[in-house]
Amino acid sequence: MTATPVTATPLTARQQPSRARLLLRALPALLLLVIALAGPLLAPHAIDQPLTAPYGPADGTAALGGDLLGRDVLSRLLSGGAPLIATALAIAVAVTAGATALGILAALRPRLGRWVERAADLAILLPAVLGIMLIALAWPSGGRLAVGVAATVLGLPYAVRVVAAAAAPIATAGYVETASAGGERLWYLMAREVLPNLRSTLLALFGLRFVEGVYIVSVAAFLQLGPQPPEADWALMIRENAPGILLNPWAVAAPCLAVGLLAISVNLAAEALAPARPTPETPL
Repeated sequence: MTATPVTATPLTARQQPSRARLLLRALPALLLLVIALAGPLLAPHAIDQPLTAPYGPADGTAALGGDLLGRDVLSRLLSGGAPLIATALAIAVAVTAGATALGILAALRPRLGRWVERAADLAILLPAVLGIMLIALAWPSGGRLAVGVAATVLGLPYAVRVVAAAAAPIATAGYVETASAGGERLWYLMAREVLPNLRSTLLALFGLRFVEGVYIVSVAAFLQLGPQPPEADWALMIRENAPGILLNPWAVAAPCLAVGLLAISVNLAAEALAPARPTPETPL
């Protein structure tokens, strides 16, 4: 009995996801982004204006009750999404862009790639929380920027290894070797030959790095690093109002739900935008 080779067949029109389905999966992330950006304009009250007793229950004045100082939770929730999203987005873009350049370079230039991967292995040994604390405490006036720099520096080594592993088989493909033998420059090989074939990997990496950015900013807020009171920030709201969760659960539950929905919706949007891969068919 002879083995039949596995051949990859292109996606049929039925297998390809429809635009309506892609839009449906990306819609929650778009809605959260619009609400976060327009939130300060939609907030019914000033974010620093006390309206209720500390941890006051929801009523007609404050739809989600009050926080530890009696400020409107809904107004602070609407105003606190943009800073968190902007910080996580900056972290995801910086890490993905840096890892893309270094990972593709490591795949195309194996000698240099070994040094890049060794440096990444050494950087991975540093615990993330410890690294954040070291950078943020060494830069006390950095605030949110210090947390973003720490998250970028600590997230880059993992991302470089992912991109380098995905780019390695592409770098040895025939069309890339042909272009290299034809005298094409390194930047051309990186941008025109390898990069377009990493779209799925990079979109997935961007989604993961965004969620990781949200996680790091939230952890930093619990460690009293990054955003500081009286700033309105979802992560800061969770830490500030945790002691009164039994008095007004919405003061903690609302920002927790917002952070969770943000992470899930961004991952769904990144997965929806990634191109589908053909399914191998093995005839019997």
